[in-house]
Amino acid sequence: MDDPAASGKERDRSGRAPSRKQPDRRAAALALARAVGISVGLLTAYYLLPFDERGTGNTSVLLTIGLVAVFLVFGWEVRAIVQSPHPRLKAVEALVATLVMYLVLFASGYYLLERSTPGSFSEPLTRTDALYFTLTTFSTVGYGDITARSQTGRVATMLQMAGGLMLVGVAARILAGAVQAGLRRQGREPPQQ
Repeated sequence: MDDPAASGKERDRSGRAPSRKQPDRRAAALALARAVGISVGLLTAYYLLPFDERGTGNTSVLLTIGLVAVFLVFGWEVRAIVQSPHPRLKAVEALVATLVMYLVLFASGYYLLERSTPGSFSEPLTRTDALYFTLTTFSTVGYGDITARSQTGRVATMLQMAGGLMLVGVAARILAGAVQAGLRRQGREPPQQ
């Protein structure tokens, strides 16, 4: 029988040499639970927080501060991915947190805009309507049942579209790079040539 010490390779219970360290089920379940918890928490806050109706200036401030917060959270998540013992799982968490935060931010902005300037959209928006409009815009489906009518609404929608493209393209690339850096740090992936 082969001696693992003699071959220089460790063996698992079945006698096979493991090809890579895979995250255990507990770590995967924990990552999934955190991603779901973040999503539920952000959506709950969206529906429960009292929004005021003080004008589009405040909506612009909300969107600006919110976008800065999304970038800061994203940057923090990238660092956490590199340091994580399970960088792939942490990247999924980071993507979920960033995406949900981004979508809730724009839904809040649309809701506040419609409340402060009625007629900004083709119909009055409830919180659910604002979230629906945000998701159809983000997914590029754009059914057309709710449309931005005011200049402010259109500018906010264009910002969401451009940000969504960046989130999908640039952020995904950055997260993939962070995963690779985390795996290299652990010696689980060879350095790039």
